[in-house]
Amino acid sequence: MRKAIPLILMFTFATTGVAQNFSDWLGQLPKPHDYVLKRVSSYDRTGGNADYREIAPGQTFTVLDEPGPGVITHIWFTIADPELYHLKKIVLRMYWDGETNPSVEAPIGDFFGLGLGDYFTYQSVPLAVGESKALNCFFPMPFKKHARITVTNEGRDAIRALYFNIDYRAYSKPLSEDTLYFHAEYNQCAPCKAIVSNGKNLDGKNNYVWLDAKGRGQFVGVTMSVLENQDGWWGEGDDMFFVDGEKLPSINGTGTEDYFLGAWDFGGQPFSYGLFGAPVVGPERQGSRWSVYRFNLDSPITFTKSLLATIEHGTANNRADNYYSVAYWYQIEPHAPLPPLPPVEERLPRVHPPNP
Repeated sequence: MRKAIPLILMFTFATTGVAQNFSDWLGQLPKPHDYVLKRVSSYDRTGGNADYREIAPGQTFTVLDEPGPGVITHIWFTIADPELYHLKKIVLRMYWDGETNPSVEAPIGDFFGLGLGDYFTYQSVPLAVGESKALNCFFPMPFKKHARITVTNEGRDAIRALYFNIDYRAYSKPLSEDTLYFHAEYNQCAPCKAIVSNGKNLDGKNNYVWLDAKGRGQFVGVTMSVLENQDGWWGEGDDMFFVDGEKLPSINGTGTEDYFLGAWDFGGQPFSYGLFGAPVVGPERQGSRWSVYRFNLDSPITFTKSLLATIEHGTANNRADNYYSVAYWYQIEPHAPLPPLPPVEERLPRVHPPNP
């Protein structure tokens, strides 16, 4: 697998003072900062080496519960759990400023781009999985009054050990009033419904939905995994973005591998770069697994009222494969409630052969 990150990649949110720009990081080192760096972690409070937390089946554990103003700059997890597909059964949620509806809700594996319940390594700017089970997130996450992050074990067995480190900047001055909050939404169709048509699709009616957001904000990327339910190439679907209630998309792509900045079925080879990648590439056969990502950090897709971000599943939605995705965006609160998380059994990746 080839891995590379360009030296200069802009990812700036001026309202938080946080930038994912490596040359800027170096340039800022001689300058004083007006924050105190803090960490919340699972370290052993007795001074020993039991630096983890056990989470029983059905239990929700709060990993972070801190007052603001602040900006989370890095999240790291690693999990010791022998249960099959525990990455699909453990749910990560994030709440900002006392909200009751989470701004982030996803199976923990999907949030970190591992959408089919198995570990693999890859490297991007905001998300990375290190050898062999190190889950990392660098999305900046501002909060004005309070931040809470929870992990819920929806599996049958206990999580034997959850290790975590969460770094954040604590500020003495309020964040800007127009600060955008981080959000992440999980979606799936397993299987998607194959549509019989004339092969034309202008309005995206039956597209797979990455995100349906209301309010003012900006879309910054998506991770997606596909399990093929039939032989053949699944990636002839076009991406379509409908901004502020558009009937027809103002942003319309040319194919799935094109949106994820590959080409020609991803060339049959996995790759992983800073803003785009296909770290899991399979043969074009029933049961094959694929994982892809793209981050619009160079030019987030802005919206003032709403955004509907979608992609076709096959040409004009003519395929019935399993899709699992997490969309990442920033917006002014309040946000529309996230779609209900499917039950555990429905989240597990299983082949659904098409009807003969």
